[in-house]
Amino acid sequence: MPHDSRSLRQLLVAWQDAVAGADLPQPPRWDGRDIRLKALVEHTDDVSPGAAFVARVRSTSDGHRYIPQAIARGASLIIGQRTRTELDDILPPDQPYLHVPDTALALAWLAAAWDDFPARQLVVVGVTGTDGKSTTANFLFQILRAAGVSAGLLSTVRAVVGNNEEPLALHVTTPEAPVVQRYLRRMVDAGLTHCVLETTSHGLAQHRVDAVDFDVAVVTNITHEHLDYHGSYEAYFAAKAHLFEALSAPEPNVAGNNPHKGKAAKTAVLNADDASYEQLAALPAERKLTYALHPAADVWAQNVHFAPHATRFRLHLPGAQIDVRSCYVGQFNLYNMLAAATAAHALGINASSIAKGIQDLPILAGRMERIDEGQPFPIVVDFAHTPNAMQRALDAARLMTRGRVIVVFGSAGKRDVAKRRLMAEIAAREADLTVITAEDPRTESLDEILEAMAEGSRSQGAVEGLTFWRVPDRGQAIYHALMLAEENDLVLICGKGHEQSMCFGATEFPWDDREATRTAIRAYLQGRPMPDLGLPTFAQT
Repeated sequence: MPHDSRSLRQLLVAWQDAVAGADLPQPPRWDGRDIRLKALVEHTDDVSPGAAFVARVRSTSDGHRYIPQAIARGASLIIGQRTRTELDDILPPDQPYLHVPDTALALAWLAAAWDDFPARQLVVVGVTGTDGKSTTANFLFQILRAAGVSAGLLSTVRAVVGNNEEPLALHVTTPEAPVVQRYLRRMVDAGLTHCVLETTSHGLAQHRVDAVDFDVAVVTNITHEHLDYHGSYEAYFAAKAHLFEALSAPEPNVAGNNPHKGKAAKTAVLNADDASYEQLAALPAERKLTYALHPAADVWAQNVHFAPHATRFRLHLPGAQIDVRSCYVGQFNLYNMLAAATAAHALGINASSIAKGIQDLPILAGRMERIDEGQPFPIVVDFAHTPNAMQRALDAARLMTRGRVIVVFGSAGKRDVAKRRLMAEIAAREADLTVITAEDPRTESLDEILEAMAEGSRSQGAVEGLTFWRVPDRGQAIYHALMLAEENDLVLICGKGHEQSMCFGATEFPWDDREATRTAIRAYLQGRPMPDLGLPTFAQT
């Protein structure tokens, strides 16, 4: 059951017992008085009497500077990675202070201890990769349900615990460690035996899942993304690889009563067709299973048929083969299905349940989702926000139409700068018409972002006003694309997918690409201009 409070000594003893005799992070020493804690928090707005404030150190901020605010709000304990001497000017002598080598790592283990290490009670599958993580995780979750397995799901799209489905926070990646552990605890308390956990590079690099005992690790692909945060492809790859390294880490010394836990060998599921394969395959793991579009892999697809509304193929598993149908289109979604099927096979799920789970998964919000308000051409909203995802979404769009492909997309501010040009180049080559627009510019100049994208378009021979347009307001950009479209064309709107806000400056404005598209279609069909949807970019015409 969830704990309303824990004592600091309880947490440190539980952590110590869990890692005793193992090469795992050890708890810090504490010689002070015991402290009753009500929460582990890292934002001063969440601090109240009884809270432990964790001074997280990130690439763009240092939580130690907020210690005075946390103390003023009544924090019972401060956890930091600077020495007490370094903090003499802001830390009162009587303020309890726990010094740790790494606050993110300490938070992960303290959060796991708080909830009694719930991952030891669950078979946990981690899914990582640049693109396709959420779709793969949802395919696997649906397969497990089809097989009668009591499974939970924690992804960037949604969290599912028993019969409860919940949205996650705006622009969420892998949640912070206390949230992850709280969800795992709820799954255990609900009687679930398995969990599918989407794990992003940020979550892995920031230790958010470090105290999670993984049984299966799955990779979709590793391509150009998040280099603004990681600094290099090598660092980005290393973050992803951390999930697979966790498979060979010692298990915490925590008793569990889940008969499925530990039944199968810890397994790495690898994409043999991806550039990441050789490096990931070199990492140690009890068992490695591969998937691909060729028979040299353990799991592969044959007789693939892509249609505008469905994908059909023959699925080959070790010792079995079965025909599969899915409403998901495009080769990239075929890879997502194969990744999920391979993970399911690793867990002992039979071929018929795998096929049923793949077939039963409905289109996820903002994942090649069709929007139909009676317009004379198809419109699809997709989350594609990386160069690789853009290429794959455009490839799928070609399969879905006999006419032209018109794409609307932007590129986020305060993120990987190089992908702005890359995505624009891909759109210029692969789409017939392009409309570039805003997508979370944050504190950067939207005009400068659009110019970088325009330069990428021009480098591929695109002509502004003829084959590409820049329309800063995203709602008006969608409307402009509709005005360009003719019967049999397809309009593809990329970048936001399921997300529920758009960031300008430090403000999150309510935004949903799907609802904006529906509004644009209705205005288009009624011969009205695009209405103002509340973004600061809207221009009266």
